[in-house]
Amino acid sequence: MKHILLKSIMSLFLSSSLSLMSQNSMPDIQISENKHFLQYENGKPFFYLGDTAWELFHRLNREEMDNYFSVRKQQGYNVVQAVALSEVDGLNVPNRYGFLPFNEFNPEKPAVKDGDNNDYWDNVDYAVEKANSLGIYIGLLPTWGRYWNDGKPLFNKDNAYKYGRFIGSRYKNKGVIWILGGDRPADNKNKKEILRAMAKGIRDAGAKQLMTFHPCGGCGSSQWLNDEDWLDFNMRQNGHAVNYTGRYSNTINDYNLKRVRPVIDGEPVYEDHPIDFNPDNQGFSTSADVRRAIYWDLFNGACGHTYGHHAVWQMYDKEAGRGPINSPLLCWKDAIHQPGATQMVYAKKLVESRPYFTRVPAPEIIVESEVRNSVPGAGRYHFNATKDSKNTYAFVYVPVGRRFEINLTEALSDKNLVAWWYNPRNGEAKKIGKFKNEGNLSFISPTPGENLDWILVVDNASSRYKVPGKHKENK
Repeated sequence: MKHILLKSIMSLFLSSSLSLMSQNSMPDIQISENKHFLQYENGKPFFYLGDTAWELFHRLNREEMDNYFSVRKQQGYNVVQAVALSEVDGLNVPNRYGFLPFNEFNPEKPAVKDGDNNDYWDNVDYAVEKANSLGIYIGLLPTWGRYWNDGKPLFNKDNAYKYGRFIGSRYKNKGVIWILGGDRPADNKNKKEILRAMAKGIRDAGAKQLMTFHPCGGCGSSQWLNDEDWLDFNMRQNGHAVNYTGRYSNTINDYNLKRVRPVIDGEPVYEDHPIDFNPDNQGFSTSADVRRAIYWDLFNGACGHTYGHHAVWQMYDKEAGRGPINSPLLCWKDAIHQPGATQMVYAKKLVESRPYFTRVPAPEIIVESEVRNSVPGAGRYHFNATKDSKNTYAFVYVPVGRRFEINLTEALSDKNLVAWWYNPRNGEAKKIGKFKNEGNLSFISPTPGENLDWILVVDNASSRYKVPGKHKENK
């Protein structure tokens, strides 16, 4: 009798747990009123701080997922980008539990079985639930681009719609942000029809979360899809170059488009990545390279940023038999602790410490030097700036220890200013002093002559803002 009663209690508990799991406890993400930023449904800013984990569903078991999400949560990430149909032969190579996503390689026949951990999609469910339980949204790519773009693609507009209905229905109540695409161009009518059909399938399934498109390197979603109504915000892949011009300079172009949408760099240079895929001539990127990317993008108007590590996106683990792609330097379990990964949150804290929704690009405040390639600079050493449209603060990104000048007479409204140095390597700030807002102001960072970056923060004295990075203004 006791045994039967215990089974009934356990059955009721499991039923309640599954019911709770089907509810979305994550607040909805929306577009801000001025259409340049993201926000929570209560109107507070949502700074999209993402990590690139493309192979998460395919290459990790649940214990490894727990470890990964725990570390990224502690580091301050609130989005993880992962792909349902993996780039690395995800249709033919099973996940860690021996499951494939489809029966007969058919998108209209997802391989779904009753019960827990009985199929490929159960593992995706687990990852989404685990992330959401920690307050992390999954930037969910339904498929990598090779399956709707390359050679003889798996998808056409008919099965793309049906697959969209399937995956949209499965995750419509979860904390996900939909990311169509997957490193390919939408450069002809047929590709656009497939994407449009997949987006419609997701929407017809009742999924209302935000949707964007992950493009190929050096490109942005606006290049092909600016007229698509399903596209809620623009995503760029400024890619694995380390120079400003021609890559990170394009973020401000998307910001300034006539059809205004938020813009984000969904794939900048990864840490420890072969620079321009050419390690023999250019070596590998460092934390300094990924820091430059986040400040270049943010100060050009981005609504957040995505970090990536070359070993982590592919979940490289030699001991587990997961082969290397393009020469990763570390096992992913070590790579998640690399310096750049922990430094991204300092950029988030900085912009959140001043009025948020009024931040605009402000390259005009930097005074061009006699040698323009020195200031505002070129290559890895480009200076750029942002300010408050209400003229209360300005930030200048200083990539190298070189004297420079700024002019704030029109950018800030007070006659008296307060300046700080903000350290992007540790999030610490040091007050420089007070200045009169008159003519050109000259500064040099605390590490003159060194390839170390800093952010100059200048506030109206009357605003009485707190230490940069330490206080959330949330207005």
